[in-house]
Amino acid sequence: MSPVRDKNGFYTYVLQSLKDGKLYTGYTSDLRKRFKQHNDGESTSTKHRVPFELIYYEMCRNEEDARSRELFLKSGMGKRYLNNRLKRFLSLTG
Repeated sequence: MSPVRDKNGFYTYVLQSLKDGKLYTGYTSDLRKRFKQHNDGESTSTKHRVPFELIYYEMCRNEEDARSRELFLKSGMGKRYLNNRLKRFLSLTG
């Protein structure tokens, strides 16, 4: 994983658990740090599903935009968007 470092950006991201294959969507201002926290088991919502692979991210200049995008990607319509956007990748991983 090597996302661009941008101190003025906010990232909406999707992780895939290598343990159970399930996806996790979140947002952060420091993607590298947050990804490490997830894989180190420091997030209570994901610690039982480590390790993770970063499979998708988007950068926004505004925190509210990133949060809105996270909420969209967690919705039914957003999940359909991700499945369509990542269909080739997801079909390879099962």
